Amino acid sequence: MKEATGELSSTVITVVAIAAVAAIFTVFVLPLIRAQIRRRTMCASATCSSCTEDDATCNCVYVDPDNPDDTQPVVCPNPEHGANPEHGA
Repeated sequence: MKEATGELSSTVITVVAIAAVAAIFTVFVLPLIRAQIRRRTMCASATCSSCTEDDATCNCVYVDPDNPDDTQPVVCPNPEHGANPEHGA
C-alpha cells in the first residue's frame, strides 16, 4: 500500500508542477509573445515618416485596415539602421 501511496504522491507532484509551469507561461510569457507579434504586425503595415539613418527606431503610424479612422502611433525598428556598416552589421 505504501508503494501505491508513493506513486500517487509522485503523480500529484508532477501534475502540480506542470500546472504551475503552465500558469506562469500563461500569465507572464504568453502576453509578452502576443504583444511582440502585434507590434511586428503593426510595424509591417505602418507608415513611417520620421526615420533617420542614425536612429535605431522610427516613429510610425499604423492605420487599422478594418477601420481607416483608427490610427495608432507605433515605434518600429529602423530597417536601415542595421544595414549601416558603422553600426556593426
